Amino acid sequence: MTESTPVLSVRGLSVRFLMPGGRRVHAVTDAHFDVAAGECLALIGESGCGKSVLASALLGLLPANAQTAGEALLGDLDLLAADERTLARTVRGRLIGLVPQSPAAHLTPVRTVRSQLEETVAALTGTRGRAALRAAAQAAAERAAFPADHLDRHPHELSGGLAQRAALALALAGDAPLLLADEPTTGLDRDLVDRTVDELRRHVDAPAAPGAAHGTGRALLMITHDLAAAERVADRIAVMYAGRIVELADAAAFFGAPGPRHPYSRGLLQALPDRAFAPIPGLPPELGDLPDGCAFAARCDRATDACAVPPATTGEVACHHPLPAPGRKQPRPAPPAPEDIRA
Repeated sequence: MTESTPVLSVRGLSVRFLMPGGRRVHAVTDAHFDVAAGECLALIGESGCGKSVLASALLGLLPANAQTAGEALLGDLDLLAADERTLARTVRGRLIGLVPQSPAAHLTPVRTVRSQLEETVAALTGTRGRAALRAAAQAAAERAAFPADHLDRHPHELSGGLAQRAALALALAGDAPLLLADEPTTGLDRDLVDRTVDELRRHVDAPAAPGAAHGTGRALLMITHDLAAAERVADRIAVMYAGRIVELADAAAFFGAPGPRHPYSRGLLQALPDRAFAPIPGLPPELGDLPDGCAFAARCDRATDACAVPPATTGEVACHHPLPAPGRKQPRPAPPAPEDIRA
């Protein structure tokens, strides 16, 4: 991939929720990553690690008790500093298309899919006229492989897979430079998962529409716990644990050789049925009660006293004892000396 200005550039993004009694939940901490034109970055990790909170922060959809820090540049616009008017009129739908985690909940129950598509097309593209709107809505449905003979159905008449495709069609209607897909394959069977992520990939790979103000490229940030879907669609992988991005890696190297370098990332892969099928021991920490040092240390067989201090989060691997990089030998951390062992 050629070097270019990223579609999205995130630096030091943190989200804190202020709870009753002064307690703080550290939902996202110091996230750094870019998403380039023509690229899919898959953000993976266990449920509750902060992936969807990060997505909500980018769209300005956090609740009132949230505090954000850092920056998230979409072109020249800092999404974290933008006011609600800018987010509503300029960002959502036009600059960022959202494929929501629960599509049925985002569809208006009393209106047909066609009417919702036509309204979205009119709002995002300025298309006018009954015939033109009808044609544009059908074209958006076709891009998402939504069947034309279901356009006049209401959301409750759709299967989960069709509701997902309707949501995808709505997200694609504005031809946004950044597509944000939050768990777009939840509840789908394997065939529908593959078809959905293939549609997302085609959107990223296609050139922007002629005259599009945002340039010539599109990008996809896909948030998922489905590693098979991530492997199928992603160019790079970002691994999130306890609110922190702990590894950024090329997808081919991550899923193939040499594999991920962070012990948590390696554990995620080893837990898959087609690999070792070995679960990671223990449970993730509560985001409101994180340890002072590395949040994964209590579950990690490579942990040492050095892990009492948080590792830096600005490199490719946020770990004091990462697994060896290609062509390098790195021993396992030394066990404590006998005199240091306490009964």
